[in-house]
Amino acid sequence: MNVRFRFVRAAFAAVSSLSFVVAQDGGAVSSMDSYAESVAGTKVEIPMVALKVGEAGFPATVRIGSPADEPGRKTDEGPAFTVEVEPFWIGKFEITWDTFDEFRREYRTLGDKALRKDEIAADAWADAVSLPTPLYEQDAAPILSGMGTNGGYPVANITHFAARQFTKWLSKRTGRFYRLPTEAEWEYAARAGMASAWSCGADEAQLGEHAWYFDNSAYEDPSKGHPDFGAGYRKVGTKQPNPWGLFDMHGNVAEWVIDQYQADAYAAFAGKTVPWRDAVRWPTDMFPCVARGGSWEAEASACRSAARLASQSQWHKRDPQLPKSIWWFTDGFHVGFRIVRPLVMPDAQEQLRAWESQDELTLEILTNGGKELRVPVAPAGDGK
Repeated sequence: MNVRFRFVRAAFAAVSSLSFVVAQDGGAVSSMDSYAESVAGTKVEIPMVALKVGEAGFPATVRIGSPADEPGRKTDEGPAFTVEVEPFWIGKFEITWDTFDEFRREYRTLGDKALRKDEIAADAWADAVSLPTPLYEQDAAPILSGMGTNGGYPVANITHFAARQFTKWLSKRTGRFYRLPTEAEWEYAARAGMASAWSCGADEAQLGEHAWYFDNSAYEDPSKGHPDFGAGYRKVGTKQPNPWGLFDMHGNVAEWVIDQYQADAYAAFAGKTVPWRDAVRWPTDMFPCVARGGSWEAEASACRSAARLASQSQWHKRDPQLPKSIWWFTDGFHVGFRIVRPLVMPDAQEQLRAWESQDELTLEILTNGGKELRVPVAPAGDGK
């Protein structure tokens, strides 16, 4: 393990004394309201839906996975088990390019504030936010431009790390803690109290009213879509929402969750009811991580509430850089994300675990990559 890697590891060990902790609790469950998050000085506006877990209409638990006889079921969806969930807010829509671009823009505007790893303490490094390097334009940009990157289209082709750093940036800018949902939280929100394969029921014929997926995602002008499909994602919120008012939980883009993928992860919980923290698999490696919900290129069965997608290093296959980007894929046009905010704020260790990577390659690139930029990020003023 080299000196730079030890330096970053030290930051993880020092979190108990850090000043970066976002400590604003959300109050009582009964007083939870949906709201729109904003960042002063930007166009960011993220509608957040309150899921009052344990209150009327919001069960206290969720059955994770699928029954053995569910059509399209994969073995990694079982055995099904029960998870105790805590109240949280979740994005009404998938994060859009318009919002993510406000995060990207800071690579240009905050360049003069770049931190040097050899001049600061480990806790100051942990307190800072890494910013996305420029997108590799040659292959990805024309495809993304054809699908749409302005006016409400979901951000796509981004890595798990990129999504997690966005949530850290948003947390630092607003003073409220955001992260990716856990698999349990995502499935709780996607099911919206329903036990059927999709939140709209068990009849695949109804899915087209609620999801952009393989059967309906072809473009009238195929040249604007992905060259292999003549299809792509659509603006968020253009299909019917689920019973809790969440859009595109099935299809459009698959959504990153916080968990590391493990095919037999559910086996340890067979027949049990466990707290959500016992069920989550905090990521330690770049691949594979979990994305949920299916996408515009997925069959209906892959858009089911229980379906799990494992990320692949092949999504980087056409990246000519060595090492390959920790921010962008070249073949991940089907994956994006949405965010959650738990009612009760976690401690500093859990916050850092939700935001930062611990895999050696990513940490080495962050501390030694010529284009990488890590900066201190302060609150941007009162959000809504």
